[in-house]
Amino acid sequence: MKILMVNKFLYPNGGSETYIFKLGAQLQKEGHEVQYFGMEHQGRIVGNHAECYTSDLDFHNGRLRKLLYPFRIIYSGEAKKKLTVVLKDFQPDVVHLNNINFQLTPSVIYAVRNYEKKTGKRIKLVFTAHDYQWVCPNHMMRIPATGESCFACRGGNFMQCTKNRCIHNSRVRSLLGSLEAGLYDRLKTYAMVDVIICPSAFMKKQLDTNPVLAGKTILLRNFIEGAAENGASLEKGQEKKGTEGQDNKKDYVIYFGRFSEEKGTKTLLAACRALPWIPFIFAGTGPLEEQVNQVENIENRGFVTGDALRRLIAEARFSVYPSEWYENCPFSIMESQLYGTPVLASDLGGAPELVQAGRTGELFRGGDGEELTAHIRDLWEQPELCRQYSRNCKEINFDTVEVYCGKILEIYKA
Repeated sequence: MKILMVNKFLYPNGGSETYIFKLGAQLQKEGHEVQYFGMEHQGRIVGNHAECYTSDLDFHNGRLRKLLYPFRIIYSGEAKKKLTVVLKDFQPDVVHLNNINFQLTPSVIYAVRNYEKKTGKRIKLVFTAHDYQWVCPNHMMRIPATGESCFACRGGNFMQCTKNRCIHNSRVRSLLGSLEAGLYDRLKTYAMVDVIICPSAFMKKQLDTNPVLAGKTILLRNFIEGAAENGASLEKGQEKKGTEGQDNKKDYVIYFGRFSEEKGTKTLLAACRALPWIPFIFAGTGPLEEQVNQVENIENRGFVTGDALRRLIAEARFSVYPSEWYENCPFSIMESQLYGTPVLASDLGGAPELVQAGRTGELFRGGDGEELTAHIRDLWEQPELCRQYSRNCKEINFDTVEVYCGKILEIYKA
């Protein structure tokens, strides 16, 4: 089977890129041919035989001419034209869309269906929803200026995005986002997609508020590396984590991820200050890094990956996931439990679907600093409870990329 992965970034940039690279690699391993289409970039690590990509558009550093911005953010003739070149060259059976809005735009949907009409070749058009872009112009269902959760645009009232300056706190950019969302909603462009994969029930619920999308959504949670071993030892020959009598936990609480307001970092920092006797390790980077470094009981390890990160997670008493926006299917929560570490998570978005409150971790009201502080204190003072939660994590089953790939192939062939 020939599969074309479409994503605006073709270099390591975030969760959607991790998803397409690992899924694509597994599909190739199983004998399928996979190519990629998106923006050209000096860091690009995948591509297509036609060597055809859109120009690199960066909406944050001024390289994009202001006169072209309104047109290219809504509809990209270049993306449609260049994707058509790739379609003619590759002749895929499946086009799997990921993050396409703004840089590539939904023009790529029209490219696929127009190619289909001209050639008579049937193409399965699949979309994985990594965020809420198709029902919320700023994709987060959150007003950045105030930090408030927001459902105002659901039902097609997209001018609320402009009213609240939801995109980069800019009236102009927010207006463009409103216009883009309204245009494709009226044209029913997204109805051209065959299947919409939702990694959380919460995501599915939000997309289902749009009747055009409701009949196309399916729930399929993300895969995670290492799931087959269920957090097996980091050292060859060591017993599997969770083995009776083994306790490799150390005395610290971990937060790993981006240091930013929407991730709940400010709220967590306040909790850390209120609990000076509890040691915290932070692993990550972000705009609030300077504030992280100012808290005495936080050891900031910076950006950590690989075995070093896995060890930090596995040896923590518990991890904290305080996100204040509606996360989809957070890898951080899955990773923690995979390595036998209980999670204290906010109750927003897809997070509550991953944590079994009172069994593999606990939940608190997202954004509530006092409740977060109380939960951290209570968990810290009950090490035996944390150990029990850790043992329970051993029983959780996540899809490996191999299992997930099998489910994806069923979707492609349906």
